Formats: sequence, C-alpha cells, structure tokens
Amino acid sequence: MTVRIETSLPVQPRRAALAFIFVTVLLDMLALGMIIPVLPKLVESFVGGDTVTAAWIFGIFGTSWALMQFVFSPVIGSLSDRFGRRPIVLMSNVGMGLDYVLMALAPTLWILFIGRIISGITSSSISAAYAYIADVTAPDNRARAFGLLGAAFGAGFVLGPALGGLLAGLDPRAPFWVAAAFSLANAAYGAFVLPESLAREHRAKFQWRKANPFGSMTMLRRHPELFGLASANFLAFLAHNVLQSIFVLYAGYRYGWGEQVVGLTLALVGVCFATVQAAVTGPFVKRFGERRALFTGLFFGAVGFAFYGLAPNQYWFWAGVPVMSLWGLAGPAILTMMTRRVSVSEQGQLQGALTSLTGIANMIGPAIFAVVFAYSIGAGRDWNLPGAAFLLAGLMLLAAAFVSWHATRPR
Repeated sequence: MTVRIETSLPVQPRRAALAFIFVTVLLDMLALGMIIPVLPKLVESFVGGDTVTAAWIFGIFGTSWALMQFVFSPVIGSLSDRFGRRPIVLMSNVGMGLDYVLMALAPTLWILFIGRIISGITSSSISAAYAYIADVTAPDNRARAFGLLGAAFGAGFVLGPALGGLLAGLDPRAPFWVAAAFSLANAAYGAFVLPESLAREHRAKFQWRKANPFGSMTMLRRHPELFGLASANFLAFLAHNVLQSIFVLYAGYRYGWGEQVVGLTLALVGVCFATVQAAVTGPFVKRFGERRALFTGLFFGAVGFAFYGLAPNQYWFWAGVPVMSLWGLAGPAILTMMTRRVSVSEQGQLQGALTSLTGIANMIGPAIFAVVFAYSIGAGRDWNLPGAAFLLAGLMLLAAAFVSWHATRPR
C-alpha cells in the first residue's frame, strides 16, 4: 500500500509573494544566462587570448560551480527548514548581486574564479524557492506551480544569453553589472512583499549530519518510493546535460549550422518547453494525474531525443523540438509526487538533496556525452553515428520511466 505524507494545509499566499518567487527564479536564470556568452571570452582575455588554455580553465570554472551546488544546496535547504524561507531567499539575492559586482570588477583571473565559486553557492538557494512553493501551494496545485517555475527557468535561459550578447557589444563586463542590478532590485522588492511561508511550529532543528550532501540523502533512502523517484529525477537531469554538452558541436558537424541558427534553435527549444510547463502541465495533471504526466513526459522526451539523434536533415531535427518539449510534463509531476512524501518541516532538506543530485549530474554529464560524441564520429570504424549521445540520453529517460514506475506501482 502506498503511504503518502502530506504537508500541513498551506497558508493562503499573497499573489505578490508567489509572483516574487517566480521573478526570483526568472532573474536568477536570466543573470546566469547573461554571462554565458561573455564569461569564456573574459577568461580568454586573462590568459592572453590563448583559446586552448581558456577552454581548460573554463571547464574548471563549470565543474567548480556544479561542485558548490552539490555541497551547499542541502545546507541552504536545511537552513530554510530551520530559519524559514524568506531570509534565505532574500540573503541569496543580495549575495548574488554583490557577487556579480565582484565579477564585474575582477582585476585577475583568481578573483573571477572566486566570484564563480560564490555564484555556485548563492544560486543553491533555488532549493529554498521550491520549498516556498511547496509550503504555500496545496498538493493538488503544486504541479501547476512547479510548471510555472520551470517556465521561468526556460525563459531565463532563452532571454539571458540574447541580452548578454547585446550588452557585451557595449562593454564585456556590462552583463555582470546588469545581473547585479537585477538581483539587488529583486531583494529590495522582496523585502516588502515576501511573507514567511514556514510557521515556527513547523521548523526543524538544524543538524549538520542531515545538511551535508551525503547526510541529506538519508531522507531519500528511508522510503522506497522517494528514493526511486529521486533516482529517476537524477537520470532525467543527467540526460538533460546532452543538450548543453554537445549540441553546438553536433549541430555544426551534422547540419553545418552556424551561431545564428544554433541560437535560434535553442530559443525555439526554450520557448516550447516554457509553453508546455506554463500552459499544459497544470490542466494535464488535473485531468490525468501526476503519475501519468510523469510517464508521458519521459516517453516524449525519449522520442524527442530519438528525433535529434537520427534526424537526417535539419527539418527533421526541428520537427523533434515540439515532441521533445512535452518532456516538460515530467519535471513538475515528479517534484509534486516527491513533496507529497515528506513533512512540511523537511521540504527544504528535500529540495537541497535534489539540487545536490543535479550538481552531480552537471559534473559527470558533460564528460559522458562528450566522450560518446567524440567516439561516435571518430575515424577508423565501419560505422558513423553522430547522434549516439542523444540516443543514450533517450535511453536514460526510458530507464527513468521504468524506475519511477517500479517505485510508484500499487502495493
């Protein structure tokens, strides 16, 4: 028999508070996206224009950022369970704003690296933002709310690089200044409109043995359903890394795309994902339930990756974009299913543990897919399958569907 632990009934949230959480996630992703086009060039400028050295250093930057998320996400999530969501979210906004100022002024590569480390720590507060939504949203409405946050992620990553590229044309460090302004303005606005969502009687004692990334996993292991869903979520995050790891190289090798077509295609992907999560997820879950939404999303995600990996020309690839976008049904559904299985005082710890798993996926995913792509196009073999990495990602989603089905089947 399936046992569900429901959180206490949520307080009636102020619309401005929910809008603030949405805007917080949007601006966080917008700020991160804005520096994507300029950070590699800034690193290159510190090493005298040596592209090879800059590539290695930029790889270290990315791995370090993911490592900070892995280490600090459960800490920040547990702190939000102890002191409430409001101070953690606001302090993170202030911290990110000041960090972008530091990066804008960085006179040396080491200072820029320190700024990137701090960015990885402060961006870990996403776990507190998701816990806030779980606090103030009834379980039956969470999929829609999580879908809106997913849409904020997509919109930020679509608009951020475009805005960052425009600002970089004025000054290479201008995107950092604008990102800092967004974060600090958001913190100032939130100080007036964001109420606390976690009542004092529901707060948990902070314990380092639970707040470290390995200790936070004990929550996931203690219940077979929760562990299975978290494992499926990890596989989905791992599969998602194929897009950021090899998409640009694959598109250039397979279809001869330049930067403009790549950018427009990524924008199309982001818009389709955001549309599904903002407009389709809520009604779909309401009619068919979270479990069917999860399986439907993972299935279409796998089919979409098959389109990407096997498309003989660019038109077939583009045809796969709307198919792939239905993968967006899975994320909000699986998050809702997991939040049902922990108490109100553990929502922050849950989100911190999940973000830690995301950090692990972000550390190992790029290496896995880069190796597969390089091997698939290597010389000296009788076969050539450039899309092998996308097919591997599709198999990961099918594995995630099997794991989640096994974890949630009626007992």
